[in-house]
Amino acid sequence: MTTLPAFLKTHPNAVLVEVAETRGSTPREAGTLMLVSGTSLWGTVGGGHLEFMAIEHARKQLAGETVSETLDVPLGPEIGQCCGGRTILSFRVVDQALVAELTQRLASERAAFPDVMVFGAGHVGLALAQALAPLPLKVTLIDTRTEIDGDVPAGITFRRVAMPEAEVAKVRPGGAVVILTHDHALDFLIGRQALARTDLAYVGMIGSKTKRATFASFLDREGAQRSAMERLTLPIGGNAVKDKRPAVIAAMVAAELLGVLLGSRS
Repeated sequence: MTTLPAFLKTHPNAVLVEVAETRGSTPREAGTLMLVSGTSLWGTVGGGHLEFMAIEHARKQLAGETVSETLDVPLGPEIGQCCGGRTILSFRVVDQALVAELTQRLASERAAFPDVMVFGAGHVGLALAQALAPLPLKVTLIDTRTEIDGDVPAGITFRRVAMPEAEVAKVRPGGAVVILTHDHALDFLIGRQALARTDLAYVGMIGSKTKRATFASFLDREGAQRSAMERLTLPIGGNAVKDKRPAVIAAMVAAELLGVLLGSRS
C-alpha cells in the first residue's frame, strides 16, 4: 500500500474521510481513515455502498459544493448492506495542519505496534518478512551473514549482527521472536535467550519434532528449566497445511502471530 506521505505528494488536493462513530455491527471501527482525491483513494472505510457514498460525498466537497461535514449511514437493505449497524463518517479537506496531525497520529500508532523479531533472512525468513510487512507490526529481520537470500521488503528493518542472540533483549515486552536461521546451533542459542524471558507473547522456531527434542536436551545441558519448552512453538505455523514452500509457511506463521499479538485486542 502507498504510504500516506507518498499519496499526499501526488494527490495534494484530497478529503479525509474518518469513521467518527459506530453503532452495532459495522465493517470498520471508529478511527478508520480514508483519503479521497479526484482520481484516487488511500485506505478504506469498509467498501460496499457505504464507501461509494463516502467517495461521492468527498468529491463533491473537493469540487467546492456545499455539503455536510458528516454522514450518518444506516447499514441496512436500503443501501444494499446487511451489517445492521450504523456508521457516522466525518469529512475534512486536507490542509497542512491536517497533514501534520495525520503524520503524528500514524507515527504514534506505528510506535505502539507489537515487536516481531525474525532471526534468519533465508528464503523462509524473507517470505515471512514479506507477509508481515503490510500488517500492524514492527518487524525487524536479523542475520549474521554477509550475503542473504534475497531483498529485504520495504518497511522492514534489517540488521546484520555477529551475535544475534544478544538482540533478543531489544524486543519489547509482549513482542514475538521467530527463529529461522541457517544453523541449528544458532537457533538454539537464540531460543535459549528468548525462553529465558517470560514477558514475550510468542517464541517460535522452525523445525520438526526431532529438532524440538534436540533443543529440549540442549536446554537441559544448559541448566534451563524444562518447563520453558511449554512456551516454545516448534514447529511453527501449525500442522493444518503440509506444504513446505516458503510463502505457505510464511502465511501460516503470519496468521499464528496475528492470533497471538492482535487477537486480544479485537
